[in-house]
Amino acid sequence: MTTSQPGASWTTAARATLHCLTGCAIGEVLGLVLGTAFGLPNAATVVVSIVLAFGFGYGLTMRGVLKSGLAPAAAFKIALAADTVSIAVMEIVDNTVVVAIPGAMDAGLSSALFWLSLVLSLAGAFVITVPVNKWMIGRGRGHAVVHGHH
Repeated sequence: MTTSQPGASWTTAARATLHCLTGCAIGEVLGLVLGTAFGLPNAATVVVSIVLAFGFGYGLTMRGVLKSGLAPAAAFKIALAADTVSIAVMEIVDNTVVVAIPGAMDAGLSSALFWLSLVLSLAGAFVITVPVNKWMIGRGRGHAVVHGHH
């Protein structure tokens, strides 16, 4: 059972989202760059981006949690509980935005359209995910699970 966090503020939610966005963005950008550089089909590029976003997102959380002395398996469970919903929402938003912008997925790495669509997609993901994280933290879920391990 989780405990309610009545003091879940917008600042706390924004910080949690920014933490999550960092890992998500590293994976997302790397996935899109690799997919574009290797000429992968758009669907494959999106899949690579999503897998890397989850991997880097969980990895950043685990890095901090492992410092508290938890075993890797326990740290991974904490990362799953802390980040899964947040990363999933971000990935839905940012991939939807990039795919929806005409030509963005087919633009090359030297194209301003590629990079601007990526920045726009990540900014949109942040804005949409902050209220989700506020709601979850207020119910003792999401990043609230990590706070006892820092």
